[in-house]
Amino acid sequence: MRVAIAGAGAVGRSIAQELLENGHEVLLIDKNPRSIKVEAVAQAEWLLADACEIASLDDAGLERCHVVVAASGDDKVNLVVSLLAKTEYGVPRVVARINHPKNEWLFNESWGVDVAVSTPRLLSALVEEAVSVGDLVRLMTFRQGEANLVELTLPEDAPLAGQLVGSVAWPQDTALVAILREGRVLVPSDDDTLEGGDELMFVANQDVEDELGELLSAR
Repeated sequence: MRVAIAGAGAVGRSIAQELLENGHEVLLIDKNPRSIKVEAVAQAEWLLADACEIASLDDAGLERCHVVVAASGDDKVNLVVSLLAKTEYGVPRVVARINHPKNEWLFNESWGVDVAVSTPRLLSALVEEAVSVGDLVRLMTFRQGEANLVELTLPEDAPLAGQLVGSVAWPQDTALVAILREGRVLVPSDDDTLEGGDELMFVANQDVEDELGELLSAR
């Protein structure tokens, strides 16, 4: 998979390194010469250019990319890159970094964003996830489908503890995608049993989050 990353700062380089280790082809784009640190991610392609300009994106061959990541520290830049990637080059998947929570409402399909990642929101969600048992925590929003990745640690005394996954009447537009148990990641099947202490990962429509939380809660 070919991935273009606009913004070669610490965040962009870290993403690039992870993707390269997973066997993907990565292009890093940045207009600041001081950000072009080829030795830091030597396996990646590098382009010194302004990712907000059509000519630069033509040079980058954005039409050949499967994913574009707008990872700069400027929300305006990330929005422009996302919009150009989607509307001008038809990139199938656009992921954008949100730097300031007040701008979060802009990062949606109108600006070409498929997945918006808010660092402040993600950090606060991870804190909640670390200390919460029995409460639904939203980890990430998938803007295109208005669905969220949510997590809940099942209380020991929850009504669903001991029940089979396939026997639970989950809310509409909800999918249990993973169970984290004792250091293992389980892909749930209908015959798996839910246990107290399980970390349950769901992709769910935001309209059913309250219903899902009530179903899983011990209260």
